[in-house]
Amino acid sequence: MKKNRERFCNREREFVYKFKVGSQCFELRVPLKFPVQENASHLHGRLMLLHNLPCFIEKDLKEALSQFIEEESLRDYDREAEAALEAVKSGEVDLHQLASTWAKAYAETTLEHARPEEPSWDEDFADVYHDLIHSPASETLLNLEHNYFVSISELIGERDVELKKLRERQGIEMEKVMQELGKSLTDQDVNTLAAQHFESQQDLENKWSNELKQSTAIQKQEYQEWVIKLHQDLKNPNNSSLSEEIKVQPNQFRESAEANGRVYEEQRKLEESFTIHLGAQLKTMHNLRLLRADMLDFCKHKRNHRSGVKLHRLQTALSLYSTSLCGLVLLVDNRINSYSGIKRDFATVCQECTDFHFPRIEEQLEVVQQVVLYARTQRRSKLKESHDSGSRNGGSDDKTKTADRNYLNILPGEFYITRHSNLSEIHVAFHLCVDDNVKSGNITARDPAIMGLRNILKVCCTHDITTVSIPLLLVHDMSEEMTIPWCLRRAELVFKCVKGFMMEMASWDGGISRTVQFLVPQSISEEMFYQLSNMLPQIFRVSSTLTLTSKH
Repeated sequence: MKKNRERFCNREREFVYKFKVGSQCFELRVPLKFPVQENASHLHGRLMLLHNLPCFIEKDLKEALSQFIEEESLRDYDREAEAALEAVKSGEVDLHQLASTWAKAYAETTLEHARPEEPSWDEDFADVYHDLIHSPASETLLNLEHNYFVSISELIGERDVELKKLRERQGIEMEKVMQELGKSLTDQDVNTLAAQHFESQQDLENKWSNELKQSTAIQKQEYQEWVIKLHQDLKNPNNSSLSEEIKVQPNQFRESAEANGRVYEEQRKLEESFTIHLGAQLKTMHNLRLLRADMLDFCKHKRNHRSGVKLHRLQTALSLYSTSLCGLVLLVDNRINSYSGIKRDFATVCQECTDFHFPRIEEQLEVVQQVVLYARTQRRSKLKESHDSGSRNGGSDDKTKTADRNYLNILPGEFYITRHSNLSEIHVAFHLCVDDNVKSGNITARDPAIMGLRNILKVCCTHDITTVSIPLLLVHDMSEEMTIPWCLRRAELVFKCVKGFMMEMASWDGGISRTVQFLVPQSISEEMFYQLSNMLPQIFRVSSTLTLTSKH
């Protein structure tokens, strides 16, 4: 059949068109190779331009050309079909094999024959959890999660105590060795002892890391099995033990002792809230909040099980599988790990409570590293191709060297996302890469950090994140060069840029009301905070209150 197709196709036919110009007759002959790959309109335009044909034959020529291509193509299809039938009749083609090939192609391209997707465990557990957290069993779920949190926190406390004792003991040993340096001991002895201390610390940290990993895995399995069992029991109204199981009192769960545990210090928060309207014709209402707080305060769990803390956790759990997610922007360096700075602090908070729905923070970062490595490899290969072509033309190879040196890291303005169900008030963390340029006072609206915020807000619109917390000054900690004028300029820039991005949201999501929280470091003064608070209504259109008075 392929031979027949090749015989009938790839044939050249001559298109003949006759027309008159005054008393003279002309004839246009154009060889066409079938099947014609080019659009008939494009071919017609080329013929008019190439042969300088008169404009009054344009319409007639186009109709004649289209008709010729259609008729010749139909003839080829008919010849091909007749040849295929002859091949089947003569036994050249196996009829059963042909029928099975057709049936397979039809089944693969028709929806009614497609196999149903097998439900995954994660999707089933998500549905079950969503049902339970919106039922009377929600308090039991939160109490059980808090109990697990206390267990892991105590385990981490034991780890910290043991590591502290080891470091103190090693410090005493190192002091004794340094006193004997130059007398009975040499530099080699000091280096050997330092290597032994480092190895001991690594062994102890690995031991506790494995123990924590094993404990969280056991907790996750127990929790998921218990949730599935409770959901099945809820479907059985005749289960007499169900009501008692749901009505477990909080005091039956383990409470942590403030004296023995690690307690996060609560500092006085400053907060201002605003309601704004954005848009020229179709106005959308948004909520803005200005807070003086630590970014990680939205992530940390409080060990004392107060009602206010419990309500925060309940709200986060209720919206876990909803269209009202909460996000947080963390400013990080270009390395994808959790070894230093706020990345380490954030990872520590994540490790204090088992995540029953998503992979651990370390596993998520490993996936991000693999994705970035693949993307950088693809970009580097393209840069090399352009470099090879550019070097032949005398181009520079600076960009290629930069790509070779930094292709394992992300660039300023890029960000990666981690998902969490075990944090206090957020579900999604945006890790935005920034460099030391954010500490300078001359960044503009086109700075990578600002454009990164725009892309983050776009992701929020497309993935149902209705509350997002942003560091207003694009720093987490204040330093000496961050004076009052510096803070005012930076805040004004971020306010104006975010306002523009929020106005773009209407075209991204159709105008959904959102909450944007601007956070400033805790070390900022109250006077500076209230200056920023007065600046916000001047940039955004704040809704004014209407006072009604009655006439007497």
